[in-house]
Amino acid sequence: MKRESGASLPVWVEGVTMPETGPLLENIECDVCIVGAGLAGMSTAYMLAKEGKNVVVLEAKKIGGGETSRTTAHLSNALDDRYSNLVKLFGEEGALLAAQSHGRAIDKIEEIVKEENIDCDFTRIDGYLFANDRQEEEELLKELEAVQQIGWRDVILRKDSPVKTLTGLPCLHFPNQAHFHVLKYLSAISSAFLNMGGRIFTETKVTRYESGTVATVISEDNFAVSANQLVVATNTPTNDFATMHTKQAPYRTYVVGAMVAKDAVPDALYWDMAEPYHYVRLLKGKALDEGAASDLLIVGGGDHKTGQAENYESSFRDLERWMRLKFPEAGEVIYRWSGQVYEPVDLLGYIGRNPGDTDNVYIITGDSGHGMTHSTIGGMLITDLIMGRENPWATLYDPGRSPMKAAGEYIKENLNVAAQFKDFVTPGEVKDPQEVLPGTGRIMRKGLSKVAVYCDQDGVRHTCSAVCTHMGCIVSWNDVESSWDCPCHGSRFDPFGRVITGPATKDLEPEQED
Repeated sequence: MKRESGASLPVWVEGVTMPETGPLLENIECDVCIVGAGLAGMSTAYMLAKEGKNVVVLEAKKIGGGETSRTTAHLSNALDDRYSNLVKLFGEEGALLAAQSHGRAIDKIEEIVKEENIDCDFTRIDGYLFANDRQEEEELLKELEAVQQIGWRDVILRKDSPVKTLTGLPCLHFPNQAHFHVLKYLSAISSAFLNMGGRIFTETKVTRYESGTVATVISEDNFAVSANQLVVATNTPTNDFATMHTKQAPYRTYVVGAMVAKDAVPDALYWDMAEPYHYVRLLKGKALDEGAASDLLIVGGGDHKTGQAENYESSFRDLERWMRLKFPEAGEVIYRWSGQVYEPVDLLGYIGRNPGDTDNVYIITGDSGHGMTHSTIGGMLITDLIMGRENPWATLYDPGRSPMKAAGEYIKENLNVAAQFKDFVTPGEVKDPQEVLPGTGRIMRKGLSKVAVYCDQDGVRHTCSAVCTHMGCIVSWNDVESSWDCPCHGSRFDPFGRVITGPATKDLEPEQED
């Protein structure tokens, strides 16, 4: 697989081949059209095909070319937003439903792995949430109280961590978690979907949505898919201009991978309680040299608002420094990548009917760092809604729910967005395109407008408008992924201004002439 959503290359893309697909070249009809061929879209497509539905999937890149490939592929119902917070926002019943839904998602993945005989390294393991200081230890005990309060008795307090260098303080032990190789799994369920008669059209960017009794999506090449039901599973919904984007915020998250001796680190999931927090897993049996016995230690963290970092490389440096402190046996860093997650203001994702739209339009968004289980919950819940079945999670994940339970966070995130418009009146980073070095991008002021200037490795400068085509914020250069990132709602564009990820659907405009 090639780099499609950034310059860095995650470990998952190595040696994985997706089913052969091609672009949409005609107008077609179906029962259900799904936009997005990541794990959320393909899980939903697979489950609906099992119900006998005629399903079409459209994808702007290749299968798995978006954020699915940029995960660390934890499968966990130890939610990082903490059950102590979820109880306050959704009550004991809501918090328990959240735990059950993510746990059921792990079970569903395991069921599909067995039914389809998928070789994707799916393994049941334990998870450990650990404290680094006495204040965090107090928070840890509050979390234990919360999970006991909702009736989750399997979670227990351990006085020691399985990895002695992690902490000398207690940790919470979450049993029955899991991890897997996400792209091996995605490739397999995509093939199974095709074998059931499903259709996938890749390199087909949807640029227009038309709601109604029959929903229609139109591609950049002006071909249309008409469907009785429409599901938008594009990380953040590209069919929504404003509503959902005020309820969640985009964050970049970073990952480093280093080799460790085989079995030197116990195979488990590990999470600390820092802000932003760190998350750790192993990829067992990963060998750099043929015959070498080793595992890959995968460490993530360093989150920050998309488009709002002063120094992107420092996120990797800080992550490696933390890894070497906690896992001194780690070798040289051989993988580095970043991804994008959306954090809902009230901590739980949005799965269901799109607010303000016709009843046959659905969205899956707001994974809050639990993309693998959230995507699978999306597949199960959307399938039930389309099939007319009751689902106990429908109200909990309803995209139309009010964000006012978390009014403070809602106001804070939207004030942050409003503050980004100051960039219209600030000076540029450079005054002349020739100041931009090869392989980098910078913002230049040109009269009343701002211009995004990229210099390729041959020294040729390329310019376009720096104004995001979604809601008009000024983009900034991400030197880790070689992309222009919007600090407001997370749209991303390649060095030449072409859309990588939404909510924007249009490329950056050409530079305005004087």
